[in-house]
Amino acid sequence: MKWMINASFAVHPDFKSHTGGTLSFGGGAAQVMSKKQKLNSRSSMEAELIAVDNVVTMMLWTKLFMEWQGYPIDKNILYQDNKSAILLEENGRKSVGKRSRAINICYFFITDQVEKGNVKIKYCPTDDMITDFMTKPLQGEKFHKFRDLILGPQE
Repeated sequence: MKWMINASFAVHPDFKSHTGGTLSFGGGAAQVMSKKQKLNSRSSMEAELIAVDNVVTMMLWTKLFMEWQGYPIDKNILYQDNKSAILLEENGRKSVGKRSRAINICYFFITDQVEKGNVKIKYCPTDDMITDFMTKPLQGEKFHKFRDLILGPQE
């Protein structure tokens, strides 16, 4: 299973960020999510952590559901385009610096899931991050590219 999770930092009138997530089994999007975050964040990295926390329960539930249906899931991969968030999610408190000390402990849940082997995190370049479609208005080539990846080629 391949999950792409992204956040748009402080895009709402109350300066809250927006979360977007997609699940793919190779082609198209089997599950999508787009929603306003409930918390204000102080940086794009914090917005990315909140986005992962918004989607991680869906990730784990879907993995368990598929396994109970008889489809073993060897790889439950989370793709992100923010390397600072990836470091924090993989290393937990060891990666916390002066600017990120105030992050609530609940966002280290993903670190526990990485350590248990339930989730693997990988970097995905921003230009390939399909969840941009769920977090910000796109135009032109990027809009058509991501629309076709999610819905299939349009005629």
